[in-house]
Amino acid sequence: MSRTTLNRLHKMRADQVPIAMLTCYDASFAALLDSCGVDCLLIGDSLGMVLQGHESTLPVNMDHMVYHTECVARGAKSAFIVADLPFGAYQESREQAFHNAARLMAAGAQMVKLEGGAEMARTVGFLARRGIPVCAHLGLTPQSVHKLGGYRVQGRGADAEAEMLSDARALEEAGADMVLMEAVPARLAAQITAALDVPTIGIGAGVECSGQVLVLHDMLDVFPGRKAKFVRNFMQDAGQGGAVSIGQAISSYVQAVKDRSFPAEEHSF
Repeated sequence: MSRTTLNRLHKMRADQVPIAMLTCYDASFAALLDSCGVDCLLIGDSLGMVLQGHESTLPVNMDHMVYHTECVARGAKSAFIVADLPFGAYQESREQAFHNAARLMAAGAQMVKLEGGAEMARTVGFLARRGIPVCAHLGLTPQSVHKLGGYRVQGRGADAEAEMLSDARALEEAGADMVLMEAVPARLAAQITAALDVPTIGIGAGVECSGQVLVLHDMLDVFPGRKAKFVRNFMQDAGQGGAVSIGQAISSYVQAVKDRSFPAEEHSF
């Protein structure tokens, strides 16, 4: 199969074909996810928790992200590759953001992801004007977990709803080509999705987003830590007696995203 492009993802959004995304950190899983029909691979700074054993994503640095992006890019042949800019790699200046985004693109990413609302619009625009596709990340932003007071649902209440919708529009206007929403009430995520012309990806943001993402180690029930409400264990519930292989669990996830049976109401806020 040919490599999935940003244009293809935008067409999927326009045609209302849900986009299936999973996190990925190495070449072997990249090849497997490719073969199971996953549209997008996200090299997330979640690797700090699921691979490195940290309590948050904050210790992850650029060298970690470049290394894992290179690994995934060597294994994936068709999926679109998105890589996180880690904490401290883009907040200092727009020039710093470009330097580090360029490192990820050279390592094999086709898009970089950064956290933050309208305050990041100028940075998004700076990157976009220099040829770097950007995925904006709204809602629960794990790099700001201490400022947020923990892993809490975001966007509740009229003022918070209005602010997030305004942030999403500002980021799209600045040049963001995708918006990821995490732990956002489903009604608000649907409203934002309808207001934007770019794909939205949900994680705990309801079924009306343009696509869905989960952390691979969560949906395979590998990560030993506490699971969020929006996680579904696809190893356990694929088929009648559970998945017989990791590949089957991943394929079941893709199918559930495509037919919009995931996320169900119990996985949403």
